[in-house]
Amino acid sequence: MNAFDDAQRDELAACVRELADDRDVRAVVLYGGERLFAAGADIKALAAMEPEEVRGWNRALQRTFDEVARLPVPVVAAITGYALGGGLELALAADYRVAADDARLGQPEVRLGIMPGSGGTQRLTRLIGPARAKNLLMTGRDVDAAEALRLGLVDEVVPAGEVHEAALRYARRLAEGPAAALEAIKEAVDHGADAALSTGLALERSLFTGVFGTNDAASGLRAFLERGAARDGDDKKGRTT
Repeated sequence: MNAFDDAQRDELAACVRELADDRDVRAVVLYGGERLFAAGADIKALAAMEPEEVRGWNRALQRTFDEVARLPVPVVAAITGYALGGGLELALAADYRVAADDARLGQPEVRLGIMPGSGGTQRLTRLIGPARAKNLLMTGRDVDAAEALRLGLVDEVVPAGEVHEAALRYARRLAEGPAAALEAIKEAVDHGADAALSTGLALERSLFTGVFGTNDAASGLRAFLERGAARDGDDKKGRTT
């Protein structure tokens, strides 16, 4: 069920750190398999913990999901089956979410007398707004893929057998783009959204200036100018004839 016990969390954290340090990685797809994305925390293990132990466990899981969100490349979640509790919180750390048409998503923690603790109250609210987030968080209900799409909880819905390929297709499209510009866009959106407009604009200005110094920018601008010069030449030929 891809439950987040200590081993699962540690393996995910190690993988994310490896990806973050590998400059050849241009995009990441999170995929739990054909059966389901992730069913959340290991409730049996969680119930056996003392409050102080729970606090440490939660801090570690939250840190791991933060590392996913901070990856310097686009992250695409391919959601099959269930994405519940911590499973949905992991999907929320992605930049784009593709869901199977039979997927179910939700934050059911309130049904256990607890609440989300690994980004659910924060990332969900930023994604779909306070009122819609409170509805899902306070009722603990799960939603199907169609409602998730209407809410803005997922970005694309495809037949169940096509989820992985659809996520890979979108990731490949982004991976072909300019790496520095994509990283700067992600940073501007993620950090600017939590700041005052003036602060966000200052961040955007700084990142915009920095991107201009990259090889991708130099080649992209040169190609644009060359295409423009070629079109101008064709226009002049057309007028002289």
